[in-house]
Amino acid sequence: MQHDSAIKHVTGRATYCDDIAEPAGTLHAYLGLSTRAHARIMELDFSAVQRAAGVVGVLTAADIPGVNDVSPTGRNDEPVLAEQKVEFWGQPVFAVVAETRDAARRAARLARITYEDLPHVLEPDVARAQGGPYVTPPLTLKRGTAETELLKAPHRLKGEMRVGGQDHLYLEGHIAFALPGEDDDVTVHSSTQHPTEAQHMVAHVLGVPSNAVTVNVRRMGGGFGGKETQMNLFCAVAAVAAKKWHRPVKIRPDRDDDMSATGKRHDFVIDYEVGFDDAGVICAVKADFTARCGFSSDLSGPVTDRALFHADNAYYYPNVLLNSHPMKTNTVSNTAFRGFGGPQGVMAAERIIEEIAYALGRDTFDIRKANFYGTETRNVTPYHQTVEDNIAPRIVSELEQNADYQSRRQAVLDWNAKGGVIRRGIALTPVKFGISFTATWYNQAGALLHIYTDGSIQLNHGGTEMGQGLNTKVAQVVAEELQVDIDRIKITRTTTEKVPNTSATAASSGSDLNGMAAQDAALQIKERLTDFAAEQWQTDRSNIRFIANAVQIDEETVPFADFIRQAYMARVHLSAAGFYKTPKIHWDRATGKGRPFYYYAYGAACSEVSVDTLTGEYRVERTDILHDVGRSLNPVIDKGQIEGAFVQGMGWLTTEELWWDAQGQLRTHAPSTYKIPLASDRPRIFNVALVRWSENRENTIKRSKAVGEPPFMLGISVFEALSHAVASVAEYQTCPRLDAPATPERVLMAIERLRRG
Repeated sequence: MQHDSAIKHVTGRATYCDDIAEPAGTLHAYLGLSTRAHARIMELDFSAVQRAAGVVGVLTAADIPGVNDVSPTGRNDEPVLAEQKVEFWGQPVFAVVAETRDAARRAARLARITYEDLPHVLEPDVARAQGGPYVTPPLTLKRGTAETELLKAPHRLKGEMRVGGQDHLYLEGHIAFALPGEDDDVTVHSSTQHPTEAQHMVAHVLGVPSNAVTVNVRRMGGGFGGKETQMNLFCAVAAVAAKKWHRPVKIRPDRDDDMSATGKRHDFVIDYEVGFDDAGVICAVKADFTARCGFSSDLSGPVTDRALFHADNAYYYPNVLLNSHPMKTNTVSNTAFRGFGGPQGVMAAERIIEEIAYALGRDTFDIRKANFYGTETRNVTPYHQTVEDNIAPRIVSELEQNADYQSRRQAVLDWNAKGGVIRRGIALTPVKFGISFTATWYNQAGALLHIYTDGSIQLNHGGTEMGQGLNTKVAQVVAEELQVDIDRIKITRTTTEKVPNTSATAASSGSDLNGMAAQDAALQIKERLTDFAAEQWQTDRSNIRFIANAVQIDEETVPFADFIRQAYMARVHLSAAGFYKTPKIHWDRATGKGRPFYYYAYGAACSEVSVDTLTGEYRVERTDILHDVGRSLNPVIDKGQIEGAFVQGMGWLTTEELWWDAQGQLRTHAPSTYKIPLASDRPRIFNVALVRWSENRENTIKRSKAVGEPPFMLGISVFEALSHAVASVAEYQTCPRLDAPATPERVLMAIERLRRG
């Protein structure tokens, strides 16, 4: 089945938040942002703003009726609008409210703010060296005696790696549209991945109970984690202004301001040390992950935790010591991004493998295979979870054959031996990715299902649709349970009015959680209908079957709509609230032990690149992917997710570079300076296949596996292939130690460094 909104997307008929018709009297808000990285606010002068045409008023922190905080973790460290001081360049200080968006935007530039500058720190390693504070408590994962075993290992090496951040660059930027109601009520239409959190934050800021706030989401034009917590600010500003002036208020920043004021993927400085034997088998690993978290905690705690959870990738570390260092910096507060810290952890694992291979003069692929997790032994992670479903070796072996890795690698070596300007590189990398929220309480979902008397069905669930096809998959689940055509099912917008206390659509668990909740609702109604049929037709329940758009009772076949009408006349309840919570998972952060993940998703990618050694420019010649989605709910949608994730991951590691100047201003704040991959950057040959034989050993929805985040890390194969090409200029004797993103400049500098010896 195609995506339920595919035609709407390509014809422009899909309705987004900015397409909602504006009622008469709608006002528009625009943020005024700081122009200092760290400073005290000495004076705010809005006289020119107030005189500007169309301006209705200005919002400051003093106008917030409740609590001036939208911190998702309740640490009270993220003000909606700055009060006494600003802590990053681009921090919202005030909001102008005017009759038109253009008037508000122009007027916001007229404010005069007097600052007293304070010292600022931008880089995470500098913050750590200066003894700077953590934004959230750090985590340590430990198993065995890593420091002792490092000293005893036959070989030992250490290094440092910088892994850059990434902007979400969703097609649809942030937007919120608030409509005031009577009493405390306010309705907010928003492009958010977490309607419940937006509801709670708006209530918190307004000083009203959550039941007074309704948050609606029809669809998002992309999210990738950037709309999990970052939308709270915009929802709060719109709601406060709407209640203050008793008029609808919309807020939508320009892309430049969106990129300056909202969080990114965390960038890391990773210090690692590894001990290994003559065969390249790892004896011990020690690593410190120092993250640029920004001025507040946001989600930096769980993000830096997950970086440690995935610092092993698909490899077994007999002795391991991992530490996170979530540093406070005078930059925008970094946040969730597809993979949620996991990709940064996987990068560390692959660098360690690469270091061992070059130290021993071996193929990196051989070192990967030598260190894979086992099944019965060598199967315990650094956080003490046993890997029970390891299929990485089988997937890698199949891809090795399907992609013809060995002969292609030899061809690459032969090409490079000629010593030309263009060098080639090839790499085959695996991924093992844990699925579940590490905050255990988020692993729950609800759904509301109604069957109407004409046999049509309305479905609502707590997940949000951001282009990933979640609504299509959940509708398919209900259609299969009730054996009806999917056209009979309508999924309505996500709203806090129907399903309360929902989790964010994140952690790749949207289908897992909401699919099971919807199935539960369908099964409840199905049970009632079966009881009704058994009583009405005086037969045994075993003689009742739901078949294609009908119900078979003994030898009689009743069309579904007729059957539902009869059930209604017999006063059968045709509505159900479904619920699901993920079993088996538990996590004790204090001890660093538990089972934070319900299962793992696996995959592998083989990429080949060509590099111009005179300029550092490169292109991806071919990529082959084999990815595990269990029993796919929708192979077409899953394949699309894999393709998109790979390209986004490749962009993170190659062209997407965030750069702050010495004053703390983000200079890569628009598509003109921040380079996401183009269509022409995709691999010239791009083969993507699903693992057809896989079936989730855990009881997930239809035995499927999550697909949103795991394939993102397949892009690491491109980074590793670039490293292989660079290493050829020094006869593969030295690990190039590329930092990410491997821009052409960094590639060229690495080539020159190796040539100089």
